[in-house]
Amino acid sequence: MRKADLKTYKERLISLRARLRGDVSQMADATLKKSRTEANGDLSSMPIHMADIGSDNYEQEFTLSLMQSEEETLDLIEASLERIEEGTYGVCEECGVKIPKTRLNAIPYASLCVKCASEQEQAF
Repeated sequence: MRKADLKTYKERLISLRARLRGDVSQMADATLKKSRTEANGDLSSMPIHMADIGSDNYEQEFTLSLMQSEEETLDLIEASLERIEEGTYGVCEECGVKIPKTRLNAIPYASLCVKCASEQEQAF
């Protein structure tokens, strides 16, 4: 891959990493650090209805799931930045074939070609 292309992908990965880190921080601040009264504007810390507790728990679990997903994406981005430094970015880690630019443009942290990624998904 050309140096200009690598520079473009590196900048895109760094930008994506910064955005995701901000998203994770905001989710943590907005959901996990607030008490129930702060989140809903309630004057009392006691729920009015049992469903309120379920709703609060669901929202917290959903946010935790999103944060975990974004943390996994951040790990993939870090691995891609390391591959750029090592000179192996854009090469499928499974079969060694060059990953098409269209795939890297869509998913800049992709480490597998479409065929290997498809096979891996079918295995799970």
